[in-house]
Amino acid sequence: MGATMSVISQKTRLETLTQWLDASRKTRELGLQPCLDRIRDIDSSIHAWVQVLPQRPTGNGKLSEIPFGVKDIIETRGLATEYGSPIYKGRIGTADAAIVRDLRQHGGILLGKTQCTAFAYFTPPPTRNPRDLEHTPGGSSSGSAAAVAAGMVPVALGTQTKGSVLRPASYCGVTGFKASYGLLPMEGVLPLAESLDTLGFFTDTPADMLLLWESMGHPAERTEDFALGAPEPMPEVEPAMAAAFQNTLSLLRTAGASIRSIDIAGMLVKLSDAADTVTFYEGARFHQQRFNDYGARLGAELVELVQKGLQVSVERYDETMRYVDSCKPRFTELFKATPVILTPAAVGPAPLGLASTGDPRMNAPWSALGTPAISIPMPVPSGLPLGLQLTADRGQDARVLRTALRLQRMLDTAAARSPA
Repeated sequence: MGATMSVISQKTRLETLTQWLDASRKTRELGLQPCLDRIRDIDSSIHAWVQVLPQRPTGNGKLSEIPFGVKDIIETRGLATEYGSPIYKGRIGTADAAIVRDLRQHGGILLGKTQCTAFAYFTPPPTRNPRDLEHTPGGSSSGSAAAVAAGMVPVALGTQTKGSVLRPASYCGVTGFKASYGLLPMEGVLPLAESLDTLGFFTDTPADMLLLWESMGHPAERTEDFALGAPEPMPEVEPAMAAAFQNTLSLLRTAGASIRSIDIAGMLVKLSDAADTVTFYEGARFHQQRFNDYGARLGAELVELVQKGLQVSVERYDETMRYVDSCKPRFTELFKATPVILTPAAVGPAPLGLASTGDPRMNAPWSALGTPAISIPMPVPSGLPLGLQLTADRGQDARVLRTALRLQRMLDTAAARSPA
């Protein structure tokens, strides 16, 4: 990667959420301007933001004076909420979504709106990957991942229907967390497939994500030590991801982690297909009137979603939902023996170019099951970032977050011991 192609090297003085939380109130107040300066200096090459217009907090709390970005499909009062579509260019939100209200009530500063794919589907935004500007940052939460990766903001909000938080986190080399389905309020978030849609967050590190979760008032529980699970045979991924994943498992085992092989590759494929069916069926019906109103102006990807989705029968949809429901108790049993399961967070590194935001099939099974999941960067000696995905049973969000932090520390220690 050429030195001119990456804009990751110079970050604001307060880089991570951990540093923001450790800082005094006065230092936090002074930290906002360097964020704005950095956006001014580099966003013309990354295009992470739709609008930057800081909004004061509505309360005080652990997040006081800490800026955060918000994905463009999430409503924000007085700020652009354009759904990533030129059809809605200039649309201004009339109320904050529930999650935005919550963060502002905890003292956070709503910094602005981040780019996303049109209607959180597959039509790419102009956003580039800060790790290499010739590559996609992933989607649909493209701008949120890129803004955190480029050091513009310590926290950004995303959403995930299939892989829209975890995949961009993997591509951009940051931490992305998708909460358990239904745990966080979706009021004010544009739906795609309501049986799958879930809120998520981007931070620089797993430590940041755990602190964010605690700062929002969620229990973090205690650190646990238990056997981890990893699929054998491996899911079908690109060679770079397969090598990095196996190397990561080896490093973790050397560091003392117990990792058991579990045979889930076949179920993961079927669950990914099920997530596709649900997205087509529900997305088509949600956007049908919009398609009738705007037709091809919606973009080829969403037009295809509506046209194909309307052909999915209610019988096929119901059968798919029954299959997903039948898998949930099977995975609950797996999680009893291996409370956290490790898989690749993407098929491979970020694809070259901006025409595609990548393949979500490594994440879609967990979206279908509604489980919490997090992506953390794996040790990669060179090239683009690659993420390790951790998931646990539904409702075990704190377990996933604490385990991610524990594994990241083990990997950091192992990397420090490795010869240069």
